[in-house]
Amino acid sequence: MTSEEREGRKRERQHATVRATRVQVFVMAVLLIAVGANAQETKPVPPTPIDVKKGDLGGKVWNPAWDLIVEKAIPPAMLSSAVSHDVARFCPRFSTMNDRDKRVFWAYFFQALAGAEAGLNPRARVRHTEPEAATIDKVTGVPVRSEGLLQLSYGDGKLYGCDFDWEADRKLPAASPARSILQPKNNLECGVKIFSNQIIDQHKPLFTRTSYWSTLQPGRKSYRIFAKQMTNPPAACGSHAPTPIKKTATTKTVQDKADATKSSQ
Repeated sequence: MTSEEREGRKRERQHATVRATRVQVFVMAVLLIAVGANAQETKPVPPTPIDVKKGDLGGKVWNPAWDLIVEKAIPPAMLSSAVSHDVARFCPRFSTMNDRDKRVFWAYFFQALAGAEAGLNPRARVRHTEPEAATIDKVTGVPVRSEGLLQLSYGDGKLYGCDFDWEADRKLPAASPARSILQPKNNLECGVKIFSNQIIDQHKPLFTRTSYWSTLQPGRKSYRIFAKQMTNPPAACGSHAPTPIKKTATTKTVQDKADATKSSQ
């Protein structure tokens, strides 16, 4: 190989390196723009009463990242006018709101549901003894346990196509946060699927005696607990429900206050 050929190959490698660098810079720029756009589209979600109370005590509060999980999981059908009538009690302006505000409402709704079901504790596990609930889980083969933020079961994962992995989870401690069913993302996304099946696929009301969750069944004590958590919906809803919670409060400010309280203890 002549010296000229070696110089030519060297220049080609240099040019290839420059091109690769430019591509990397371009990709990073696109990603940064996308992240920035997403941040602009995100609105803070207000806290529920239980979230504020637990935050004041330095307890386990709702993680703002869970709001985004719910917002991304909401299917377009749950933003349509088909659900406006059902949510009017808690969000009178739902039908006229933009999709971003509607997703914020649903994030608040599922926060309230998790507050009523599990006290916002992602590791909550309950085995019910009531005859109607004390059934055998078809996946685990043992009596059903309600688990996680929305108190779901492994059987639900199979029925609704959720990311629960019993074969892997059975090897872990019962309350291990590594269990797929206890991971907030899996639990919340599954809850959205179950809820969408009720109000969209089956065309059932938002609140019905046959709802998956007893907290959404009118007349039950647990329903009243849920309703109390729905007294601070997003401002865009136009609700006039009285609440002592400051309108500037968000799930993030509650979390920050809880962290500060823990540090001072």
